[in-house]
Amino acid sequence: MFSFDYYNPTHISFGKGKIAELDNLVAKDAKVLILFGGNSAKSTGTLDEVKTALGQRKVVEFGGIEPNPTYETLMQAVSIIKEQDIDFLLAVGGGSVIDGTKFVAAAALFEGEPWDILLSWGTKVTKAMPFGSVLTLPATGSEMNSASVVTRKEYQAKLSFMSNHVYPKFSVLDPSKTFTLPERQVANGVVDAFIHITEQYLTYPVNAAVQDRFAEGLLQTLIELGPKALSEPNDFDVRANLMWVATLALNGLIGRGVPQDWATHMIGHELTALYNIDHARTIAIVLPGMLDCRREGKQAKLLQYAERVWGITDGSVDDIIDAAIAKTRAFFETMGIQTRLTDYGLDASSINQVMAQLEAHGMTALGEKKDVDLAMSRKILERNL
Repeated sequence: MFSFDYYNPTHISFGKGKIAELDNLVAKDAKVLILFGGNSAKSTGTLDEVKTALGQRKVVEFGGIEPNPTYETLMQAVSIIKEQDIDFLLAVGGGSVIDGTKFVAAAALFEGEPWDILLSWGTKVTKAMPFGSVLTLPATGSEMNSASVVTRKEYQAKLSFMSNHVYPKFSVLDPSKTFTLPERQVANGVVDAFIHITEQYLTYPVNAAVQDRFAEGLLQTLIELGPKALSEPNDFDVRANLMWVATLALNGLIGRGVPQDWATHMIGHELTALYNIDHARTIAIVLPGMLDCRREGKQAKLLQYAERVWGITDGSVDDIIDAAIAKTRAFFETMGIQTRLTDYGLDASSINQVMAQLEAHGMTALGEKKDVDLAMSRKILERNL
């Protein structure tokens, strides 16, 4: 196991009715900007519940944050903060809203051009506004980590940043708030969490038994409960467990002391930026081909994954790996998520556009060993046509 530091200051308030805890979590004299996405926060009553919990605090609303939050929209929120002397931010929504709020929190206090936050991967962030979140869509783990992904439409660029300054002060997780989610979003959340785990697990062994077993347990939970979330949408315990898995998948625990990949995400980001395909669906397209093309470097962990997660032990090394990849693809498709570029109307010519974007954004040495070059990225996408 590698040496590591682990830091996570986010307070989690988990359970039914926990939105009422906002009265204790937010300073009484705070002037709050509530950030949210579309109309669902209003139509489901969640926004009103949040405002009720905030009581007499001064509240300003900012809606319209996209499923892939854009720099252009988020900078409008930054302007409101400065115009109205906002001193606390509250994200109400899923990972996109929370990601966007992280960028706004950093950009509002950033000295210089805020786009540099993303161009520098967050290394130039020295401070940020305090913020909390009310999670309504479990998927990204953004409610308990320091990472954010933002798209700039004019450049067709989807970039990420990390900073210890943008951990949420708290996150409220009420599983009952997921009952009204469309099946598509539930499925996306399950698959997104699944691939977050594999990006940290399916690399190469470093004798990190705790992280491996933790990751394998989370994957098995998603495999068991993901389909139930679709067939039994009002089962509180199913939704509660899935919500907590999605948080644990990317709150830093399973990634400490082990190599991490993230090549699937980097390629998937380009597909989303170019073709506006849901994030979870782009990474579901990429992962099977990623594992297939890199089976030699990932062989030991792929065999471990096959045995411990899927119970596959019979056959040659290649047979076992083939079966594990097939099981993974089938699980995504069981959740209603297609895994081929052609399923989304894309063909070989689309791959050329992705390659151009990867090169333009410096994504030429990806993966845990930095050996996924442009030629390998092309091969991976071709494997997933």
